[in-house]
Amino acid sequence: MPVLTIQKPNSKTIKVEINLDQWERLADVFGFYQAGFIRDIKKSLKESKSGKTRKIEFLRELDAKN
Repeated sequence: MPVLTIQKPNSKTIKVEINLDQWERLADVFGFYQAGFIRDIKKSLKESKSGKTRKIEFLRELDAKN
């Protein structure tokens, strides 16, 4: 079984499957275990629960400089 499989069923969605044995390694590469990332996730969950959300089309819209 491959470590990562990406399927594109249509132009608006993708499906990603990852081997659980490799998840921690990939998460570390993306910085998921860094303290700042964990803090930002907690802040995001709090804001989401309080209704402070907005729709975006691209991740670059989250950059404070834009």
